[in-house]
Amino acid sequence: MAALPQARAHRAVYGEEMPGTGEIRWGIMGTAGIARKQFLPAMREAGGIAAVVAGRDLARAQDYAASQGIGRAVQGYQALLDDPGVDAIYLPLPNSLHAEWTIKALRAGQPVLCEKPLCGTLAETRQVLAVAQQTGTLLWETFVFPFQAQMGQLRSMLADGAIGELREIQANFHFLLTDPDDIRLRRDLAGGALNDVGCYPVRLAGELITAPHESAWAVSIEGGDGVDVETQGSLGFPGGKRLLLSCGFRRADDTFARLLGSRGQINITAPYHPRAEDTFQVCTAGKPPRSYPAAGSEQPFTAAIRHIQAVLRGAEEPRSLALDTSLRTAQGLDDLRQSAAAQQPPAGPAPAAAAPAGTAQASTGPAPVT
Repeated sequence: MAALPQARAHRAVYGEEMPGTGEIRWGIMGTAGIARKQFLPAMREAGGIAAVVAGRDLARAQDYAASQGIGRAVQGYQALLDDPGVDAIYLPLPNSLHAEWTIKALRAGQPVLCEKPLCGTLAETRQVLAVAQQTGTLLWETFVFPFQAQMGQLRSMLADGAIGELREIQANFHFLLTDPDDIRLRRDLAGGALNDVGCYPVRLAGELITAPHESAWAVSIEGGDGVDVETQGSLGFPGGKRLLLSCGFRRADDTFARLLGSRGQINITAPYHPRAEDTFQVCTAGKPPRSYPAAGSEQPFTAAIRHIQAVLRGAEEPRSLALDTSLRTAQGLDDLRQSAAAQQPPAGPAPAAAAPAGTAQASTGPAPVT
């Protein structure tokens, strides 16, 4: 299969200047913890090369490169896009920077794996996807679970009627965030629980319910620098199907999901990043529960990165591109966010100063009923 064309002027097709082994040379934009914990181990397991890391501070980027086994460091994100020794970009910058640097990478002809959410807002998502469409450069959003064996099994079971017709998805994503300076608590960086982890249940519904949602409701608890630290809500789909979601930064780790059908349910301990110890269980009336392993020994990101690398080598057709999946997720998040904002009580007037002793104070309560 011929390699897919791309826009980068000095490299006409993906892989033309790759090493003789066909290994994909990745550039990492920034020194985020998720690159160290998730992306780099999986990228190596998938057979890729950590070629370059870019940072605003060169010394910090050099230290990161040395500690993480990355080939070299460069100063500034533009330097990474200009580097001829890079075949694809992994972009784990703060959410507020996703749109700017994804657009620049796409216009440079660099395939991008951008951390979720693709952008902090619906408007930015539309801008990024328009550029992806215009340039033809490949873009993925880092929801890796659609590539995993567990999701393939779940799709097959649902298609075979294992629990009848899927009627409802109940999905949580919570963890305890204790650092008050964490960027996920900053409004100016497009933080908040819904953007950070609520996006997972929304994308899960997009994988399992084909039609777009028709309604949205949510309520949030605010904290940090004016972000939601906990949100619960629902998306309604045609035919009475629904997603019930709960996400936040205020309780212990919880990514449990349940798929409820007309004849049973499937309980999933880790739908997004399963490990070897995780399982999913099928429960139907009149039969004992059947448990299945959720994952093998691979890192959670490995299957997705392996697919991307195969696409860039011309060995596979691309799947789950952002152009096909990300707008629906962004629309769901935006509708939930707007609903939650509508539930917040309006800011009241500033409290009146205490009246001196012995003086009357005007009532600010409702007028008496006469």
